[in-house]
Amino acid sequence: MNFDLRHNTDILAGLLFILIGGLAVVIARDYPMGVAARMGPGYFPTMLGGILCLFGVYIVARGIRSGEQVKGQWAWKPLALIALSIVLFGFLMDRFGIVPALVAVFFVSALAGHEFRFKETLFLTLVMGAFAVGVFFYGLKLPYPLFGW
Repeated sequence: MNFDLRHNTDILAGLLFILIGGLAVVIARDYPMGVAARMGPGYFPTMLGGILCLFGVYIVARGIRSGEQVKGQWAWKPLALIALSIVLFGFLMDRFGIVPALVAVFFVSALAGHEFRFKETLFLTLVMGAFAVGVFFYGLKLPYPLFGW
């Protein structure tokens, strides 16, 4: 049985789930729990964090049992571009509005793929942007600015 952490995605994913679930439980312990019928603010993150920890333990066990190694290298460029697109959305949303933030998210995240096609990305941006504006701005009447200027 080969137990190499760096090349077994099941083990890494399971450890990440355990870490995030554990953080949710630790952060939520300062809030009142309540019961299932009358949930307090700490109930949902504690339960969800516990479920995530259990799911992580299952995935780690599956990774240890299979011992399957992943071939190839880490794809650092796509990972960095997807993370950058999320950070850009958070940065641009307040300053420039939802429409420019969505344009940045779609184009930067599309660059993470193997085949970037400008027309397809533009079409996806227009359709999803119109959908987001329709749902969040007009449908739900959320106070997001469409454009910051």
